[in-house]
Amino acid sequence: MMSPSVVVFDVNETLSDMAALAPRFAEIGAPEQLAKLWFATVLRDGFALTAAGSMEQFGRIGQGSLRQLFGDIALNRDLDTAVEHIMAGLMALPLHPDVADGVRALRRAGLRLVTLSNGSAQVAEELLRAAGVRDQFEALLSVEDAGMWKPARVAYEHAGHACGTVLADMLLVAAHPWDIDGASRAGMSTAWVNRSGSSYPDYFAAPTHAVSSLLDLPAALA
Repeated sequence: MMSPSVVVFDVNETLSDMAALAPRFAEIGAPEQLAKLWFATVLRDGFALTAAGSMEQFGRIGQGSLRQLFGDIALNRDLDTAVEHIMAGLMALPLHPDVADGVRALRRAGLRLVTLSNGSAQVAEELLRAAGVRDQFEALLSVEDAGMWKPARVAYEHAGHACGTVLADMLLVAAHPWDIDGASRAGMSTAWVNRSGSSYPDYFAAPTHAVSSLLDLPAALA
């Protein structure tokens, strides 16, 4: 396998620290643990639409699933305001501590960097700009322009077309095994960032590389 020239980053949980979203749930009077359930629900419904050959924007699914989750909870504000408070939190998430130095090291190694998110490109723009690393990425891509969510092959093909390269010349970096599996089946090499310390599920295609931090990725690729 050739060494990749383009590194494609997933955004939610891979670059952004979504644990910081939990306090926002508490601020509106909801249990903090709903943050993980909410994100899992958004992914489930996005994947279901993808499997049916359709798609919907992350934001619309996110808002709709929040309304469902908050239906039986006595919030400390009206429902519309509560939903807006959670959704706004996506724009204000911090990056994981290893991200800034990790992406700079990859750029110094001569690699092209892009993002490919099931969310909007605007969220990635805000997160990377706030962290001072937007200039390290040549493009911020969203599946909204592909017409289907990852892990559908067409989503990864969209990244290839946008970067003007074949999938075999691209490396997908993600914290989600389902994303690693999808990219692998599409023909990309992959790097799993094990942010949870858990084992990799053996029913998914194995990653080309496995690291616990982006700081370890340049050496793994070398």
